Amino acid sequence: MHFLKELILILIFTTMCGQICTRLNLPAVIGQLLSGIILGPAILGLVHPSNTITLFSEIGVTLLMFLAGLESDLDLLKKHFKLSFAVAGIGVILPVTFIGLACLAFKMKFLEALFIGIVFAATSVSISVMVLKEADKLNSQAGMAILGAAVVDDILAVITLSLFTSFSHEGGQSGLTNNLGLNFLIQIVYFVAIWLVFRYVAPILIKFAKKIEIDYAVVICSLILAFSLAWAAEIVGLSEVVGAFFGGLAIRQTDQFEEVHSSVSIIGYTFFIPVFLANIGLVMTFSSFFKDLSFIIILSILAFFSKFWAGKYTSKFFGFDNLEASMVGAGMVSRGEVALIVAQIGIGYHLFPKDIYSSLILIIIITTVISPFVLNYFIKKAN
Repeated sequence: MHFLKELILILIFTTMCGQICTRLNLPAVIGQLLSGIILGPAILGLVHPSNTITLFSEIGVTLLMFLAGLESDLDLLKKHFKLSFAVAGIGVILPVTFIGLACLAFKMKFLEALFIGIVFAATSVSISVMVLKEADKLNSQAGMAILGAAVVDDILAVITLSLFTSFSHEGGQSGLTNNLGLNFLIQIVYFVAIWLVFRYVAPILIKFAKKIEIDYAVVICSLILAFSLAWAAEIVGLSEVVGAFFGGLAIRQTDQFEEVHSSVSIIGYTFFIPVFLANIGLVMTFSSFFKDLSFIIILSILAFFSKFWAGKYTSKFFGFDNLEASMVGAGMVSRGEVALIVAQIGIGYHLFPKDIYSSLILIIIITTVISPFVLNYFIKKAN
């Protein structure tokens, strides 16, 4: 029952900190993120990371990205596909290059430096989604560009990780097999399956669900679809958030999406999503902060600006004005759970020095916490 006490604290603090930020005219998500840092080992030490909290957190981010898919305009996503691909491509190249070179300057081996660059290649769009939703900007040009780029970005980061682990001879399996080419083919099959879900499976599933005479049958079947796609994405070596997002997009094309959105929002925002946001802060500690201060500062700056510049200047090339382009850049900065997962793979297979693991986690959290502040700043300037 110890978990119930921690859950109560998380719900109280995320609500209170979210309300304080709202009163200060800041997104509530910032307060919810900071609540994890306050509750966790970094400050009060009242709540500690655990398998149960991690499990609830994974459900939270899956529901969050399912909701993002439900709220997304597919026509706008298609319209910004070229931009999304360009932002994502540049957004992988710049962090790998700049952070890799910085790590070499800190006397790390080439493969260690390269892997740390890969850690910061992926974008976690979930935090940006929260800020965009609160500001009613999710279906704006910048919002659609961020969503599209984050999906492509995740795919490119996974491919980059697969290449690295295949050729370094030190990594582990990052897909169904140890064969890079075969994994890539399996991932292509996955996206073909996504198309089939769009065209045939989702409409048939919803029609079937409407005939089931139990409460919330449509919502239950929609969640089964979303969780199935998320699970399949994880099996083939992609992030589960990719599958959840496409699951939401598929249900969006049906007549019942508003009912599903309303019900899943209640499930997510009252319980699982606050746990997800608090969990990001729970892993923060300051144990190696002063020892690795220069490393933390330099990599935090490079992690921020490599994504920000990639998003901003690529968007400007595609005709976005300065503020919209800056919103795209700020929305791509957050690393969150994707970078944490890659870092965990790295420490598990000894791909970088163990003594800098806490510093890498701290840098990931710094970029995740800073991102909503910066995105909110540009949203306010644009209004």
